[in-house]
Amino acid sequence: MSGARRLGPAPDPATLDPMECASIDELRAWQLDRLKSTLRRVWDNVPYYRAKFEAHGVHPDDLRSLDDLAKFPFTTKQDLRATYPFGLFAVPREDIVRIHASSGTTGKPTIVGYTRRDIDIWSEVVARSIRASGGRPGMIVHVAYGYGLFTGGLGAHYGAERLGCTVVPVSGGMTERQVLLIEDLKPDIIMVTPSYMLAILDEFHRRGKDPRACSLSIGIFGAEPWTEAMRREIEDSFDMHAVDIYGLSEIIGPGVANECVETKDGLHVWEDHFYPEIIDPETGKVLPEGSFGELVLTTLTKEGMPVVRYRTRDLTRLLPGTARPSMRRIEKIRGRSDDMLIVRGVNLFPSQIEEQILATDGLAPHYELRVTREGRLDTLTVRVEAAPKAASHEARRILEERLAHHIKSVIGLTCAVEVVEPGAIERSTGKAKRIVDLRPKD
Repeated sequence: MSGARRLGPAPDPATLDPMECASIDELRAWQLDRLKSTLRRVWDNVPYYRAKFEAHGVHPDDLRSLDDLAKFPFTTKQDLRATYPFGLFAVPREDIVRIHASSGTTGKPTIVGYTRRDIDIWSEVVARSIRASGGRPGMIVHVAYGYGLFTGGLGAHYGAERLGCTVVPVSGGMTERQVLLIEDLKPDIIMVTPSYMLAILDEFHRRGKDPRACSLSIGIFGAEPWTEAMRREIEDSFDMHAVDIYGLSEIIGPGVANECVETKDGLHVWEDHFYPEIIDPETGKVLPEGSFGELVLTTLTKEGMPVVRYRTRDLTRLLPGTARPSMRRIEKIRGRSDDMLIVRGVNLFPSQIEEQILATDGLAPHYELRVTREGRLDTLTVRVEAAPKAASHEARRILEERLAHHIKSVIGLTCAVEVVEPGAIERSTGKAKRIVDLRPKD
């Protein structure tokens, strides 16, 4: 792969939104004004928020500086469930033009609503994200995120159209058709989860096609954590730029933050629309910039369903801006405060295991972590696929020993490793399910 793929070209400054070029002082003043407006909006229009603020002993007028935001209570997914379906809407229901929802895998789905202006803002921040990734008007965008209640497909779709791109709304699944359309329509950009991109890569290989010869030059990947090792795997395999996008339905959907292709050094938060904080996930205390903790976001411009201090459960750190100097960056999401595994006293995130898998020649990047309990002790089994070149029984046995050694040496955890035949791990067309927790629910 040519080194040119590692970093991409900077955009023409004339094409950027004015707020991307604003000074930090200008941005902070704008944020304070919009925070005041957001707090007043939920106080006046959302009884649930007003009751929460009163119980916490705060009023919108208590916000006199950005630091004062820490006085206000958090919003959690439980609040969205408690007000299901429309209890957090700040406008009459008939002013909502679209509803999305989370998957509801841990309970009731979380419902979010958008006014016409919200959809416009969402389209703008996704268009900005695609442009930051290297996308330009006229390019063809292959959208393989799922459509429907999930925000990924329609969010990417509207943003690409707003930028002036041609959209191929493929959605997820039917991997053979994905490859056929990539070959025939020759898109420049693909927007998809990184785990499903690996399934598309497998299909290229199965068909005897060289993925590096395809038209794709940019991949915009989100909806799940992924590592630098996975970035290298995708970029090397396709000779493309692999760029990270971040978002969540409770805030707006994809487009909250995005990497800039000219630096690829973390995701710039579009702070003219979303105000970020990093907190200690145990105490809730706001941490200094540069500290590792849980990302908290407050919407600044949403009408239909503004959200104050939403606990994302995503773990990262907040860093100064680079390619967009006034906009702070978050590192790639390392995991979630609520999917961290504790196995025999060792704190573990799936991304840590993934890094060791991708660093082990002969293993494919398809895996799952099975947690069981034997007596009083939790046991972790890493099930991972062998690459086709290492699919023999003897090769897989050697790989099992090698990976187990790497995990013990680097992470400090003794675990079982099962290297299975190619294709044995169930594929996902959306977010990959990495953890299979078989422990008793006591």
